[in-house]
Amino acid sequence: QVQLVESGGGLVQAGESLRLSCALSGGGFSTAAMGWFRQVAGKEREFVAAIKWTGESTSYADSARGRFTVSRDDAKNTVFLQMNSLNHDDTAVYYCACGWVWPAKKVNDYDYWGPGTQVTVSS
Repeated sequence: QVQLVESGGGLVQAGESLRLSCALSGGGFSTAAMGWFRQVAGKEREFVAAIKWTGESTSYADSARGRFTVSRDDAKNTVFLQMNSLNHDDTAVYYCACGWVWPAKKVNDYDYWGPGTQVTVSS
């Protein structure tokens, strides 16, 4: 029943910013941990950031900490990923996921996934 759809991906130059959004439908958003992952072709899906239900806790990969910010708006059933100071290594397909465990930093911690949105950073 749960559906996730990412948006906001695109092409940017190094040093620029981008904000991704992920909208959940089907219910359960306010009680779900929401995570962001990214994946490059031929590589495993990599954890980026996550936010707990109620927004009381967040977690970040080392590569994201200090540059990326995850937030959520329960009224809109939406989670965001603000990405600043982007570089070429941030190029990937970004996926939104939801689950009901915490902490949640692994693929198997999540139950539902969006189809992904492409982020490409050029320089």
